[in-house]
Amino acid sequence: MPQSLSAVYIHLVFSTKERRPFLRDKSVRAALHAYLGGVSKSLDCPSLLVGGVEDHVHLLCRFGRTITQADWVKELKRVSNGWLKEQGPAYADFEWQGGYADFSVSQSNLEQVKQYIAGQEEHHKKVTFQDELRALLRRHESDFDERYVWD
Repeated sequence: MPQSLSAVYIHLVFSTKERRPFLRDKSVRAALHAYLGGVSKSLDCPSLLVGGVEDHVHLLCRFGRTITQADWVKELKRVSNGWLKEQGPAYADFEWQGGYADFSVSQSNLEQVKQYIAGQEEHHKKVTFQDELRALLRRHESDFDERYVWD
């Protein structure tokens, strides 16, 4: 086969450091989501949807063939951190958490994950980020240690 083809979808989740609610301003949050989508696309990982609330983001992307997950997330965080700090003095102390969680998504579940990400505002009226992440980790049978998840 002369071509290398890939259709791998990733649902990425990461938080602000200490889950500080830096992203309360909905216009800044929307601009950040658009910015993250653009950065991801430039890394050959086009986003299907970016969303989240004041203390964390979700990205659903078609993962590229030429980058590792760790490098993708590192670059997303690095450039978006710099961009957000340029948005004004309220963001001078902004940082992302050190870690992240990402999950594979089958083609047949893309629509369900899109709806989940689109419904974050409503979802988080009932569920905390910590409970959400725990549920995602359990659903995907990911081993985790509470001592190291919440930096």
